[in-house]
Amino acid sequence: MLRNYLLTAWKVFMRRKLFTAINLACIVLTLVVLMVITALLETTFHPTGVEGKSERFLQVFMVRMDGPNGHASSITPLGYKLIDKYLKPMQGIERVAAVTMPGAVSVYQDDRVAEMQMRHADADYWKVLDFQLLAGRLPNADDDMLGRQVVVVNRSSAHKLFAGAPVAAIGRNIDIGGRQYQIVGVVEDAMHVNAFSDIWAPISSLASTDYRNDLTGGFIALILARQAADLPRIRRDVQRIAASVVPDDPGQWQTVRFWADSKLDLFARLAVGSLDKADSGAGKLLAIIGGAMLLFMLLPALNLVNLNTGRIMERRAEIGVRKAFGATSVQLAAQFVVENILLCLAGGLVALAATGGVLWWIENAGLIPYLKVEMDLAVFGYGLLIATVFGLLSGALPAWRMSRLDPVHALKGTV
Repeated sequence: MLRNYLLTAWKVFMRRKLFTAINLACIVLTLVVLMVITALLETTFHPTGVEGKSERFLQVFMVRMDGPNGHASSITPLGYKLIDKYLKPMQGIERVAAVTMPGAVSVYQDDRVAEMQMRHADADYWKVLDFQLLAGRLPNADDDMLGRQVVVVNRSSAHKLFAGAPVAAIGRNIDIGGRQYQIVGVVEDAMHVNAFSDIWAPISSLASTDYRNDLTGGFIALILARQAADLPRIRRDVQRIAASVVPDDPGQWQTVRFWADSKLDLFARLAVGSLDKADSGAGKLLAIIGGAMLLFMLLPALNLVNLNTGRIMERRAEIGVRKAFGATSVQLAAQFVVENILLCLAGGLVALAATGGVLWWIENAGLIPYLKVEMDLAVFGYGLLIATVFGLLSGALPAWRMSRLDPVHALKGTV
C-alpha cells in the first residue's frame, strides 16, 4: 500500500510541476528560517569545543544587595573577594574559576594601534574551558602567584599583530594601554558566552591589587562540578553561601543574594526572568521560543492548507471513483497526508542544504565575530521533525475534509 501511495504521490507532483515548485519554495523558506534558529540555539546552549563541559558547570554572574527595608538595591557583577573568600572554598566541586567580562583595550605594536577585547582570568579558567592551544602555553598558577605580565591571544589577533603562523607571536611583546605584556600562547578563535575575547591576561597582572578587597566588581565565577548530577546540590550550596556573605557596609546593605545558573538559566534570567529570585525563568523562555516557532510555522501552514485544498479539489473525480469502489475516508485521508509529508520531507532535505549555506554565510560575513555553527545530527533530526510536523499541520485538515466528499457529488463535480 505504501508503494502505491508513493507512486501516486510522484505522479501527482509531476502532473502540476509549477504548483509543486511553489509548494516546495514555501516549505523550504519556512524550514530554513526555523533550522537556522535551531542551529544557533543548539550552538549557544549545548556547545561543544571550548565550552564542551558546560553540561557540568554553573556560573554566578550577578550579585544583588538590598538595603534595610528595601529602600535601596544594587545589582552588579561579582567582586574578586566574593569569589576568592566564599566560592572557591566550596566543598564537593572540581574547581571555581574567576574571570572578568571582556573589555575594550588599545593594543600598540610598532606604529600600529588596534582595538581589541581583553579578559583577566585566573589559572582555573583554563581548566574549566577547553581552548584549543595552537602554540606556546596557557597561563598557570605560577603566573597568578607572581603576577607575570603575560597574555594569551587568539588566532585572529595573533595574525593581526604578527603576520604568519601562530608560533610567530610567541615570545613577542605588545603594549596594552601603556603596559608591556609578553605573548606566551595562541588559542583558536572561540565565540561562546564565557570564552569570547581577543586577549587574556592573569588577574594578578592588573595594575592595582585593590580588586582583592571588593565584594562587587567586574568578575564572573565559573563553578565546575565533578558530574552533572551534582548541579542541583551546588545551586543550593551557592544560595546558602550567599545568605552567609557579610556586606562591607552592613549599614547600607542588609542582604546579599546570588544564584548559580546554567547558560540557559543565565540567558533566561537576563531576558525574561528576575534578578531577585531563584527561578531564572528558563521554562517561560522555552515556552516563548516554542510558541514563537509554532506560530511562525502556522502562518505558512495555513497558506499551504489553501493550496492543498485547491490541489485536492482537482482530484474530486478520482476521489469519487475510489470511494465508489470501496475506498474509505481514512484510506483517502492517509494518502493525501502521506503526499504532503513526502513533499515537506523533500523540502526539508533542500532546506537542510540551504541552511548549511546560510550558516556558512553568517559565519563568513563577520556579523558575529568568531562564530562557528555546526550542522550536527541533532539539528538534522530537528529539521526532519519540523518538516514532518509542518506536513501534518498543512495536510491533515484538507485531506480529511476532501476524503469525506460524497462520491455522487464528487463524480458530478458539484462540490
